[in-house]
Amino acid sequence: MSRVMYGPAYDALRQRARMTPAARAAAERAELTEAARSVAKVWLLRHQVQRVPLPPDFLTHHPEVRRETAFSDSRIDSVPEESDRQRAKHWADYPNRGSVLNPQQVTEQHRSYWCGPTAMQMIAWGWKGADRGQDHWASKLGTTTSGTSIYDMVRVTNGNTGWDLPSHAGKYVVLDVGGFTFQEWLLLNMKHVVDFTAPMIYHPILLKQFYPYLDDDASGHYQVGRGYLEQEGKPTEVSYFEPWNQQLFDPSEPFIKRVQWRDAYKSYRANLAHPMQNIGV
Repeated sequence: MSRVMYGPAYDALRQRARMTPAARAAAERAELTEAARSVAKVWLLRHQVQRVPLPPDFLTHHPEVRRETAFSDSRIDSVPEESDRQRAKHWADYPNRGSVLNPQQVTEQHRSYWCGPTAMQMIAWGWKGADRGQDHWASKLGTTTSGTSIYDMVRVTNGNTGWDLPSHAGKYVVLDVGGFTFQEWLLLNMKHVVDFTAPMIYHPILLKQFYPYLDDDASGHYQVGRGYLEQEGKPTEVSYFEPWNQQLFDPSEPFIKRVQWRDAYKSYRANLAHPMQNIGV
């Protein structure tokens, strides 16, 4: 007789079934509220970075925006008036360089499929100032040999750090960047680092054409976006913490540094090369 295997969805349903009706209703309301906040943040980011106009009834449907992001509704058309931190900016509004996170608070992934737990380890380390092992974060994230879901990366960032506070990035969301131009993607990096002073969750695919330090092409991956650098006459660079060190698994291969400063356009292309074309912000 074969054994039936159940996954996280089944466990969640069992947990929900054990709740009282009042507790279940409260949990469901909290989920709906969180979903509404996520939709609002996606609208705001697209407005600020891609110049997409906000709907005229935006504040009616998302009153939490005014409370959590210092917006007011003083415009005649009722579209919110942004604070300096939230308004749409251009490249020229930002300094030539910006970064977050301590470059000493880094580590390499201990298993080939633990890029998610390692990225999460460094994100949380940067907030708490204390290191928790990768096995701790693998458990929190529900990581398997198939890897880690970006939705779990966002969920655990929101639940275990303060990067999601209104004074930083606000609640992290999974953002589809498939339609972003390179300039928009770079502007999003600048906004996150300078205005939000918070890291990003990069979700690229590891290919040698984008990452010259690789000996072989690999699969989907996570990196911690944490800075940018504009230099006259040179390509703009982004900085990220790189969990992958191929030398740990094959001593004959070159060592890969944890703190990387690399061509921003190649990082952008690596993220778009991933079938999911999204990031955590």
